[in-house]
Amino acid sequence: MVIMRRSVTRSVFGLVALVILTGCAGRVRHASYYTLNPPAPPDPPAAENAHATVAIRQFRAQTYLRQGAIVYRTSPEQIDFYAYHRWAMDPRDFVTHSIIERLRASGAFARVQSYDGSRDVDYVLSGRLERLEELDYQGGVKVQVALSAEMTSITTGATVWSNAVSEIGDVNKHDVPAVVSEMNRTMQRAIEKLVTPLSAGWAAGSLGAQSPK
Repeated sequence: MVIMRRSVTRSVFGLVALVILTGCAGRVRHASYYTLNPPAPPDPPAAENAHATVAIRQFRAQTYLRQGAIVYRTSPEQIDFYAYHRWAMDPRDFVTHSIIERLRASGAFARVQSYDGSRDVDYVLSGRLERLEELDYQGGVKVQVALSAEMTSITTGATVWSNAVSEIGDVNKHDVPAVVSEMNRTMQRAIEKLVTPLSAGWAAGSLGAQSPK
């Protein structure tokens, strides 16, 4: 009888453990994925006076911005990550593609392309995604996007243009979809502020817009 009671007790504990494990498995949380979605740039004007060609390197970024998780800060010194909210694509790829599209749309250059290591262009633009994060300090919830870039001549290696921008946006509702929406708007402003002086100056000839070839 004692042996039988022990067997029954073990069976009961086994069933309870199975129920607990099954319940936990049913509550497994899956990650949500997000992307930035800027409006399409306008069609480029006819580039009748554009001669220079430029290639855009993939933008660089700090390691923590390349890990996939959406970043937030509770102080200037502390970096944290949302465990279940992640980027669907590398933010560096998004920034690089967006800048290519906007420079093409400006009509300031005869050709704008991704950098593939070849030297059949006049200039190479290199940049860095400095910040793409939620800020949870100094009152309210905000987002910050910071970008920097420079353009160098293939023939001389000289830097012919550089710029750096930082944009802050306010988040009205503290949830991740609202944060991402504001990141999208803030990223658009940052990209426009970064590249507009380049395309406008190049088109006007104030940056030596003629091809060195």
